[in-house]
Amino acid sequence: MSRSIGLAHIIRHDDGTSSGVWGIYTLQSAFQPIFAFKEGKLSVVAFEGLIRPFRDGEPQAPMGFFSTCPAADRLHIEALTRTLHLLNAGACLPEEASIFINFDPSVFSDRAIADMALRDMRLVLHEAGIDPRRIVCEVTEQKSASQETLYSFVEALRANGFRIAVDDYGADDSDINRIKELRPDIVKFDAHWITQLMESGAGFALLTAMVTSFEQQGIRTVFEGIEEGWQLELAEKSGASMVQGFVLARPELAPTSFRGFGKDVQAQATDSAAKAPASPALTPSGRPARVFGRKVAP
Repeated sequence: MSRSIGLAHIIRHDDGTSSGVWGIYTLQSAFQPIFAFKEGKLSVVAFEGLIRPFRDGEPQAPMGFFSTCPAADRLHIEALTRTLHLLNAGACLPEEASIFINFDPSVFSDRAIADMALRDMRLVLHEAGIDPRRIVCEVTEQKSASQETLYSFVEALRANGFRIAVDDYGADDSDINRIKELRPDIVKFDAHWITQLMESGAGFALLTAMVTSFEQQGIRTVFEGIEEGWQLELAEKSGASMVQGFVLARPELAPTSFRGFGKDVQAQATDSAAKAPASPALTPSGRPARVFGRKVAP
């Protein structure tokens, strides 16, 4: 099997982690925990991989890095970032946790590209020692270069054991038609959109109805960008399956301290929540408000 595009730009480190090199940039993985509601408590069930670019040792804005990349390089950069996250997840994340990684639909212009991406994923997962069933492939909100290629690629991912998520639901092209076509396992709601809906009774009722509809179809839901206690309370009341945001945990650069999460970490989180000030309208009693790990750029 030929060498992966992503692996060709990887640097291995003595601590078991990896970084990527693209031109003048060094790329690192950051992971943010995703929490699930269960019996009135929150527990870490997954992590999302986020890219963090550095230039001459100084952190750069991720969007700034991606905006400087020529369109012709986007496919290779996508492969590199996925490879980086998977290798680092194998090195420093709990073995039982799911791993969310992004896929940009705009780069999948034909079947050959999709086949190559799947081949590279399988190669890297084998090297990282990760079961494909742990991987959640997030289809982001960008327009697809070829809807037919995207749909066939998603089916191939599913056939190989990967789960599918639609990211940023409620923004741009992530509408209900995309849900019907992709039939995802998980829908991640756009952070700005859910905040707007939570600010009114009618909006919250609509949000709850959408969550209920998805859950009845067997589609789990994630609320992103939860930054305040009142949002966390409303997320639970809406019936959302999972939540992600700074009020719970910030991203942490690899190597992370997350591999050892468990009862001790959850107990510390709960203790911190008990000491946290109440939100203006609601008291998030028993909710983990501890900031996990080192603070890095969002």
